[in-house]
Amino acid sequence: MPSGTDPLLARADGMADAAVDHRGLPAERGATGGWRSALFIIAVEIAERFAFYGVSSNLISYLTGPLGEGTAAAAAAINAWNGVAQLLPLLGGALADKWLGRYRTIVMASLLYVLGLGMLAFSTFLSSGGHHQCTTTAGGQACAPSTLQVAFFYASLYIVAVAQGGHKPCVQAFGADQFDQSDPKESVSRSSFFNWWYFGMCAGTAVTLVLLSYVQDNIGWGLGFGIPCAVMAAALAVFLLGTRTYRYYVTNAKGGLFARAAEAFAEWRSRRKAGPLEQASQERDRAAAEAPRFSAGVDEEDQAVVSNAGFVKEAKAILRLFPIWATCLIYAVAFAQSSTFFTKQAATLDRRIGDHFKVPPAALQSFISITIVVFIPIYDRVIVPVSRRYSGKPSGITMLQRIGAGMFLSLLSMVIAALVETRRLRVARDTGLVDKPNVPLPMSLWWMVPQYVLFGAADVFTMVGLQEFFYDQVPDKLRSLGLALYLSIFGVGSFISSALVSVIDRATTARGQSWFSNNLNRGHVDYFYWLLAALSALELLAYVFFAVIYKYKNKGAVHASVAG
Repeated sequence: MPSGTDPLLARADGMADAAVDHRGLPAERGATGGWRSALFIIAVEIAERFAFYGVSSNLISYLTGPLGEGTAAAAAAINAWNGVAQLLPLLGGALADKWLGRYRTIVMASLLYVLGLGMLAFSTFLSSGGHHQCTTTAGGQACAPSTLQVAFFYASLYIVAVAQGGHKPCVQAFGADQFDQSDPKESVSRSSFFNWWYFGMCAGTAVTLVLLSYVQDNIGWGLGFGIPCAVMAAALAVFLLGTRTYRYYVTNAKGGLFARAAEAFAEWRSRRKAGPLEQASQERDRAAAEAPRFSAGVDEEDQAVVSNAGFVKEAKAILRLFPIWATCLIYAVAFAQSSTFFTKQAATLDRRIGDHFKVPPAALQSFISITIVVFIPIYDRVIVPVSRRYSGKPSGITMLQRIGAGMFLSLLSMVIAALVETRRLRVARDTGLVDKPNVPLPMSLWWMVPQYVLFGAADVFTMVGLQEFFYDQVPDKLRSLGLALYLSIFGVGSFISSALVSVIDRATTARGQSWFSNNLNRGHVDYFYWLLAALSALELLAYVFFAVIYKYKNKGAVHASVAG
């Protein structure tokens, strides 16, 4: 190794025993890691978000259009798919931590993404066939899709969900791994990385929502799904170009949290079957067998990992996060509405800009991403320095305070969404367009922009805060799993949203008219928004209670969200 280099021989946070380069040699600080490596990783994440939102953002238009599903059924199906996509990272993170490593998991997930997106594009070309039911509409003849087309589409869609399950928990953790927490300069950069990571991701998403929604609505769904496939393939090539610059961390852990749980359970069962004398003998044998491993040169945390006591410690560290996890679920339920009912509402409004251009309904979601792109630099360079003067904390506010602020903004967004929908229904009644759902209402799309903007501001606080909180507060060797836990909030939230929509739809239909009628002018989505606002208020109260009593993993964690 050349003189003057600074090999990263050990992690100060105990996450791994050594930082190595692509050859397995000790990584040199000047030659690996840092922002140079992180940019390759950010590029693949931007592409992944481009691909995922290219599918999910306008999915309700495809399901209620070419696939002919009802509004409530389509919203429930999308929420269920989102739930699976956001829960699978728990499995993907565990597999990465135990067997594959983050780098290999990212590569395999990217390949699966390309396959799933390619199949989605192909599914749009499957003919519905002349023997299927067709109806005559004002725009021509519309035919119901074939069973093969629907089945192939959903199989492709869930392949994309599986791909996200491997991709999402590893990419951000792998990016954060490129900064050494034991180095003061790199430690600050790692904290800022979470802000700028989200900035880049949302910038890409904003382009996605405008470009792809226009292509899908006006050119064709095949191209609309094919473009994300090509982008994902190109991003994988870029990610592989950075292979020589990355830092890889090798752990001595015998397995992930789930594997050690199985081992601990098996040992507990064998001890229960054994008599007292046998148990005592087993304890002596175990102590003798493990004694050589616990030499003076072995880190104390590694000793705990290879024992049941280590598993119990890690399990407790995960379980103590549960109150924060649980009190963020309604935030995720509210967030799910931005890609379903918000989009269906927007489709009923006057979306003309000038004489020739009509804004695609799904493109309004770009205001969320645009708000994030604009607001993150303001948060990073203005809000944090100002709040730092009053709080005395380098981060200005703690991670939990940041999350709570976003939850409050989300509550306001649901209130405004309910008020705007109430006005939309009144306009429909006053103009006699209640029974003409395909006729745009004389109400501008700009009425809906404030609720999107508030959601974007809420994301800057809550989304980024949750990412950093679950990365920082889990045991150091389980950080992929930690980010998967953050994602699982939105998975479970999507399932809750799906269940709520289905139950409310059945209950209100039985009473005469569904809140989620296919003709939204006769529905009452505003009631649903008021329900979510009330649940958000209750959730915020519970969150504040648990946030106040929460004890951070270490004293420095309070300052972990340094933003500059």
